[in-house]
Amino acid sequence: MKCLPPFLVAAAALAAAGCANVADDVRARLQPDVAPHVQVFAADPKAAYAAALAALDQMDFRYTHGGPAQGELEAISSIRHESDGDRQVSLAAEFRVAADGGTEVSVRMKEAVEADPDAHLGQGVEGPLRDTPLYAVFFRAIDQELAARK
Repeated sequence: MKCLPPFLVAAAALAAAGCANVADDVRARLQPDVAPHVQVFAADPKAAYAAALAALDQMDFRYTHGGPAQGELEAISSIRHESDGDRQVSLAAEFRVAADGGTEVSVRMKEAVEADPDAHLGQGVEGPLRDTPLYAVFFRAIDQELAARK
């Protein structure tokens, strides 16, 4: 019985280990980069962040990651069961000091849709949300929270 050279075994192991990430890398490169929705608020970043957290509660989103010091906030909606499948929206916001003062809030949303959850559990499709009223609802809720805190 012949033994394979160690470098061939190592190369095969490395190639097999990298295969799991190839599909994710290809999917990320094929999805179009969607510009964030941006709005500037007349408040410091910490106040804008606190208002955004309160806005998430109004929208039935759950905070998942981030913090005011990082200037990042991530959240996810509850799962909506609709006739064409289950849907869930994720939100990612960044809070930066605006050039003219105040806080610039940049938001991107994605929607995950699982068309037939009974037959294909966990096999949903995720894509960016471009034109949805959720952006306006989020920004309006932040504005209302900031006004209520003054």
